[in-house]
Amino acid sequence: MIKSNIIRLKAITNSPSTRIDPPFQLSDGVTIRRLIKESPYSTTTIGEETERIWHAGRWKRAYVAEPSNGIPLIGSSAMLRSDLSNVKLVSKKYTDDIQDKLLESGWILVSCSGTIGNTVFTNTGHAGKLASQDVLRLKPKDILGAGYVYAYLSSKYGYAMLTQGTFGAVIQHIEPEHVAPIPIPILPKDLRQKIDDLIWEASHLREDADAKLKRAQRLLKQTARIRDLNSEDYNYFGTHNSKRAVSCFVRNRKDISTTSFNAFNHGERFRKTLSELDECETILIKDALNESGWASPGGVEVIELRPGNGVMLINQKDIFDIIIQGKWVPKKKKYSKDYLKYGEVLIAKIGTLGENETFCRCVFVGEELEGKLISSAFYKLSTNDRIPSGYLYCWLSSDWGFRQLRSSHFGGKLCYPNPAIMNDYKIPILDNNTMLEIDQMVREAHTMYHKANNKERLAISMVETEIESWDENKSKK
Repeated sequence: MIKSNIIRLKAITNSPSTRIDPPFQLSDGVTIRRLIKESPYSTTTIGEETERIWHAGRWKRAYVAEPSNGIPLIGSSAMLRSDLSNVKLVSKKYTDDIQDKLLESGWILVSCSGTIGNTVFTNTGHAGKLASQDVLRLKPKDILGAGYVYAYLSSKYGYAMLTQGTFGAVIQHIEPEHVAPIPIPILPKDLRQKIDDLIWEASHLREDADAKLKRAQRLLKQTARIRDLNSEDYNYFGTHNSKRAVSCFVRNRKDISTTSFNAFNHGERFRKTLSELDECETILIKDALNESGWASPGGVEVIELRPGNGVMLINQKDIFDIIIQGKWVPKKKKYSKDYLKYGEVLIAKIGTLGENETFCRCVFVGEELEGKLISSAFYKLSTNDRIPSGYLYCWLSSDWGFRQLRSSHFGGKLCYPNPAIMNDYKIPILDNNTMLEIDQMVREAHTMYHKANNKERLAISMVETEIESWDENKSKK
């Protein structure tokens, strides 16, 4: 559809931007700016409501493997993830002006290069980490409320204005000077406070959920008497310490089955590490799963519908985000067996072996995912009565479980975990009460995530509903 309109010269010269290119002048952002400025309330700007808007700029980076030597670095994609424990590490020693680059809780992050306009409200999980030059930082003043400013920028109105100022042919960008002039209405104090409170409540719930999952993993390891792994315990693809020994080993022919002769699957380094599990009671993974075993959904015909219609289809890229934004497709009877059930465990089964990739990462199906549809890029596991599903998730999402999954991979550029190898890996078995306690902690944490997301969605919808009411009131007049 061709869009056209008449733009008056006065509208351009009085604008913060003097751009006359059609994509800019015919964007929704221009219309929404006018709507905000004509609001029944007074307005201010994002620049006036923030102490500072900036990005770190480019700097020379030296990546490291050991957490003790590095600081986590978040990019514009990683900032959306609910788990930030698997991002790249840059050297503490060779990074300049670290204090000026560190994130703090209560800031607003905006992706400003490539896929732009995505927003995140930082909490203690972001604090102390670095962000790349593709992430804008907004440090709000304590006037309108950081939560309110975040909800406004995360609304469809804020997003349209954030993306209006893009420039660049192939890779799109926005800069601080594009964000600062964005108008923001000063809604009634009671309404602003409710919105601000909801965002902060969501932030604290996520922090509590993260802490609960970490306690669950500590409890599992302490009870099983197993340690945290370090990079010397397994083979991996990525940054290595120059002092790391070369992995070289001999295998007898009888040790090589018809399943695989891939050296990575038979590596001595991880084989020696796994022998430590012989010190505790274990069962094989295949003995923990129900009759469905390593189930994988079939392909889905993607006919996109408007959000809220049909069923949400989630792919491997989106499922690890804080708030999952999938595609909406028609409900079909042939998909009914693939709808997610509460308590299932998902494993990302296609990807590459980069240390920061989601390949082989696990997801627990809580209230947020229940009833949704996933693509064929996952294995879907359900447990029998030997162990509860939350306990299986806790193990597979630990460093031990993840390295088991990765060590079973096969394939070339795109890799897959091999169930035939995984089936014979071990899971520690604890006393029943402890496993049930860990299971309960996992379930409670995911309920908290769901409540947090609902609070954030409600806060954003309150902003959008208020702005939409202005047009309705105009129409009535």
